[in-house]
Amino acid sequence: MTKLRALLIASWATFCAITSFLAPAAAQVKVGVMVSSTGPAAVIGIPQKNSAGILPKSVGGLSVEYIVLDDGGEPTNAVNNVKKLITENNIDCLLGPSISPNAMAVLNFVAEARVPMIAAVGTDAVIYPMDERRKWIFKTAQANRLILDVMVKHMAASGVKTLGLLRLNDSLGEEWAASLKPIADQANVKLVAEERFVRSDTSVTAQAIRLMSAKPDAILVAAAGGASTLGQMGLVERNYRGKIYQTNGAATDEFIRLGGKSVEGALMAAGPLQVVDELADADPIKKAALDYIALYQKTYGSKPSTFGSNIYDGGILLTSAIPLAAKSAKLGTAEFRSALRDALEASQDVVGTQGIFNLTPSNHNGMDERAALMMTVKGGEWRLLK
Repeated sequence: MTKLRALLIASWATFCAITSFLAPAAAQVKVGVMVSSTGPAAVIGIPQKNSAGILPKSVGGLSVEYIVLDDGGEPTNAVNNVKKLITENNIDCLLGPSISPNAMAVLNFVAEARVPMIAAVGTDAVIYPMDERRKWIFKTAQANRLILDVMVKHMAASGVKTLGLLRLNDSLGEEWAASLKPIADQANVKLVAEERFVRSDTSVTAQAIRLMSAKPDAILVAAAGGASTLGQMGLVERNYRGKIYQTNGAATDEFIRLGGKSVEGALMAAGPLQVVDELADADPIKKAALDYIALYQKTYGSKPSTFGSNIYDGGILLTSAIPLAAKSAKLGTAEFRSALRDALEASQDVVGTQGIFNLTPSNHNGMDERAALMMTVKGGEWRLLK
């Protein structure tokens, strides 16, 4: 090789490197994902983090980047993470957070930045009452009022006249309590006692004793993750003989593994993913749920929990909304984020792993009773009540 040829090759390589560096990066949709994969809510956040890892990297021919951050279950961390995702990563949408207190803590920040958020939490307070802030917020977990309505109907049909409530002492627990009373009153089920505990508690013995002294026909444990198991075990250990109901926060195999015989007979209204094998083959939710389970198992070697599906269903909504938004606005702009919000709000008949979404300007959840099925623990597994 001559010196001149070598010089030309070296110059060309340098030119290519420089122009490659200077060329604008390919347009991408940037999705922030915030979960509680460590801390007291890790049983919720870990499957959500894993679910983010199997979301499609390309949607409608557009590249999608997921930036995943852990908030450790702490609202302060959640706020700091959201600020970083918005100001440094320039996200177009946020999936998460995992738990209700963190979702409420970041609501104002995402709304002020005009970034749509698809929350993976139980609390309805992120989307109700609808206002200028909440118009930017959506949620994929079933509405608490839907879960309660289905469960209280079952209570009334089963002869339950009096009810005790054992709930978390946080924003989610407060919402369960506030939503429960009017629904129970309408069904002529009287709430006779209420006790609270926190996620970090290791015992609810004192609360169980006080609840049992009111002699309710049934007790509802309004918690999530390991706290749901703790509530159930505390009541069973004190030999409570009435019916024990759980919210969909207990819709995991982990609830059964941790609780063992104590959770046998527990009753719950939750999404169809938990009893997917018992769904009719013609049910469109069954296919979506089985596809998700198969992909998760192939990737991680284990079954996902319903908590993970709340992130995955957010991805399903985005798969429908992103191409529509991209038709009317340039990626990476405020106009695109606004168009994405509009496209999410217009979602109709979007089949998720936990239900079918029909969103409207006044309802940013859009699920119906197909997303809240009564089930019980029988023989060490959640089974559909028929």
